[in-house]
Amino acid sequence: MKTDDVLENIDSEDIDDLLTEIEKSFEIFFTDAELSSITTFGQLCDLVMEKIKLENVDGCTTQQAFYKLRNAISVTLEIDQKSISTDLPLTVILPHKERRHRTKKLERYLGFKLNVLSPPDWLITTLMIVFVASVGWLFMDAFIGTLGILLACSGFWFAQKVGKELRVETVGQLAKKITKENYVKSRRNPKTYNKNEVVNLLIGIFSENFGLDKSKLTREARLF
Repeated sequence: MKTDDVLENIDSEDIDDLLTEIEKSFEIFFTDAELSSITTFGQLCDLVMEKIKLENVDGCTTQQAFYKLRNAISVTLEIDQKSISTDLPLTVILPHKERRHRTKKLERYLGFKLNVLSPPDWLITTLMIVFVASVGWLFMDAFIGTLGILLACSGFWFAQKVGKELRVETVGQLAKKITKENYVKSRRNPKTYNKNEVVNLLIGIFSENFGLDKSKLTREARLF
């Protein structure tokens, strides 16, 4: 596979979902006309930079996100700020028994979702097996197949609501996650951004979501 073809084998719907996440993070909006002219990763980066109408100010956003998170932890969970470092395990501040309750308190204070909790892998795997098996049953018994699909879908929904597994391990990793998913709200001043961070952040977002080598996300890498 050529370097510039690295994104061509990725489902266009998955890319569309990721573009929606980018819109949310940077608080921008892409029109269909704008996206129709985008064919490479470099062009997308240029479009994002063009759409951001904020003051360019130096300052590491991940660091600012950490400070915001540290303050939120201190205020809502009554933990001494001095004990909150980037390598502090989240299990310390989000013990399993109180994890969902404490996470919701942090989210209310910060003003956005952390998306840090998920169901256990074994449960998702089991539900996926049930779903696939049910699709197969549709050709033999439509009622049983449909019932299985409905049960699997209901299971996925319920699992997301009650899941307590942590998607990241430390406060520092959570700060990086916040920066990717809520860039503008992570800044000390939400009316500013750091122009020098945007391209590297987009590379990180695409690399993490699609399991791609960052070195292959060149300006020439084709999107569609």
